[in-house]
Amino acid sequence: MTKLTGLPEQTAQPRRAIGLRRRWIVSSILPVITILVLIAALVSIALGSNYYANASSALEAKATASTEYFNTYAMTSYDEYYRSATLYANSFEDSDRIELQFIDRDGRVEVSTRSLMVGSAPGTKDITDALSSGKVSSFHGVDPATGEKIIAASGLLKFNGRVVGVMRFVTATRNLDSQVLLTVLIILAIMAAVIFVIVISSLLLINNVVAPISAVSEAAKQISGGSYGYQIPNRYADEMGELVDNINDMSLKIGENEKLQSEFISSVSHELRTPLTAINGWGETLLADDGSDPEALRRGLNIIVKESGRLTNMVEELLDFSKMADGRFALHLEQMDLQAEFEDAVYTYREVFKQQGITLDYHSDGVYDEPITADPERLKQVFCNVLDNAAKHGGAGKRIETRLVRRGSHYIITIRDYGPGIPADDLPHVKEKFYKGGSKARGSGIGLAVCDEIIRLHNGTLAIGNAKGGGCIVTIRLPIVPHRAHHEKEKNR
Repeated sequence: MTKLTGLPEQTAQPRRAIGLRRRWIVSSILPVITILVLIAALVSIALGSNYYANASSALEAKATASTEYFNTYAMTSYDEYYRSATLYANSFEDSDRIELQFIDRDGRVEVSTRSLMVGSAPGTKDITDALSSGKVSSFHGVDPATGEKIIAASGLLKFNGRVVGVMRFVTATRNLDSQVLLTVLIILAIMAAVIFVIVISSLLLINNVVAPISAVSEAAKQISGGSYGYQIPNRYADEMGELVDNINDMSLKIGENEKLQSEFISSVSHELRTPLTAINGWGETLLADDGSDPEALRRGLNIIVKESGRLTNMVEELLDFSKMADGRFALHLEQMDLQAEFEDAVYTYREVFKQQGITLDYHSDGVYDEPITADPERLKQVFCNVLDNAAKHGGAGKRIETRLVRRGSHYIITIRDYGPGIPADDLPHVKEKFYKGGSKARGSGIGLAVCDEIIRLHNGTLAIGNAKGGGCIVTIRLPIVPHRAHHEKEKNR
């Protein structure tokens, strides 16, 4: 069954790659090739037409010059026309390329550099046009007599205003056709080379694009299949390399988050099980007790209340974290006395810590009655959480110091314990969600992450570090936002 389900996955990637190549060819390469072929065809037609037009023009120019010369100098009388024509034909220098014909008024050849044509009637348009218009006329087509492709030009012969006949120059287009064909073949060869280069370079380009895309697709498939932390070998130094780096980084972070969440679930399960076990155990004990031992009853109820409080705190942290994750975490702002709120938290915990043998000291440089705009309940949550952490992790030092001062436009609260401090490797991560590091103290691992978010929403900062002389120190900076009435009063002074 595994093999069967795996077959579509194995063939999907090549099919997608083939589809991408096909779309690239259809959308990019084929239009370019089509345009190049059209350009080659148009250039070939234009060059061919230009070759034939130039040959026809050259023949017309020769006919014009020769007829003028013959009419002016060679033909001395009407009766001497045949003799003059014969002499002129015999002395014609281009007879190897061009046939010279003298044609009478009836359209028949009287004299020709090729004796076989004498007596024939070519009957082409250039002859009739020259006789009718008196101007040099040309013809490009098939000779009716020989079936050969020719170019011909004819000029009118006159003596004393009397039409004698036509001087006609004829040349076969075989050599010209070969020249045109050779030119077209050269153009096509160049165009084929260009198309070949375009196709090869395009295929190389698309392969360079498809290969990393296939790798990215495979990575995404691996990650979606649960292989968190999967890495793509990065051999690219362009935007694709940047994409691969981002995906690799995302994969690592997903893997790390998955590990942290797994550890978090395990930790929370353990943390929940402990108070539940205590509550259940003492509940069964008290139910079975006949009430003869009031001290045992009181101790059992105290444990149940304490463990219930722990459960409540953990559930509240989980709810807060859930709100943070989906963007529902909000503040209920009002004007509050920060000093009074912090002192209440300190005095509340002082008695609790005293029972644990921990001294909680409070210091302040003065009385600060300038209110801030904040959420009292959320700030109290932060104070209690940080104080509780100081006792849990630094209680071995048996002393916790707290201080509130004003520096410029901020209130600064510090809470320091004299415990072992935070290991250097754990220090950069202590505010990350689910992170517990090497600490064996009980907790969900999200309390500080929630506190950090609360302070951030107040436009403040929460910093955690190791203090000089040992222990851990937490520094909370909150901006002072004066009450509007207070601000107006200060402004009117």
